[in-house]
Amino acid sequence: MSTAKANEARAKTIIKNLEKRNMEGVYCASKEDALKQALSYIEKGSSVSWGGSMSIEEIGLIDAVKAGDYQVIDRSIAKNYDEQREIFSKIVLSDYFLMSSNAVTLDGELINIDGTGNRVGPLCYGPKHVIMIVGMNKVVSNAEDGIARVRNIATPPNCIRLGLETPCSITGRCADCYGDTCICSDIVVTRRQSAAMRGRIKVILVGESLGY
Repeated sequence: MSTAKANEARAKTIIKNLEKRNMEGVYCASKEDALKQALSYIEKGSSVSWGGSMSIEEIGLIDAVKAGDYQVIDRSIAKNYDEQREIFSKIVLSDYFLMSSNAVTLDGELINIDGTGNRVGPLCYGPKHVIMIVGMNKVVSNAEDGIARVRNIATPPNCIRLGLETPCSITGRCADCYGDTCICSDIVVTRRQSAAMRGRIKVILVGESLGY
């Protein structure tokens, strides 16, 4: 009970600080509530895509979108690099982009690290709407802690999941590597959303542990 109340208190703080950064936030206590909330944002018939994320899979959002009345843009069907580029061009112009955040600070900053930029790119610009599913396990004090969290907590299991032999997949901690299999190429701290795109980014904070 005390953990749930603490999560809710932290979420209120984050939501207030997201607002001053021209982003929207909402707190859902469970994965089920988070799924309902996310779907309530997405208009029927709209184009929807997503970035690599265990969190959106864990709440059932990808399955719900695939089964729903939406124009699905699925990057996983690409057979080669040229097809990936073609699909990415459609993602950039999509109505909704679904993802998680590798970390979120109590002050409302979003921290994300990406291998090729295909996830952080649409976060920064392109799709009309970005919907984030973020478990409260990803809350950190500041951006520096967020980057450290991603490198040492999130990236090692991600590399193992993807079958990549990186220093962190072997030792469990970041080695600041530059190898061909490194997935920490782009570090993006979203400090705010421009006023012209106020409310474009919606962060659904979930009172459960989701993703890495």
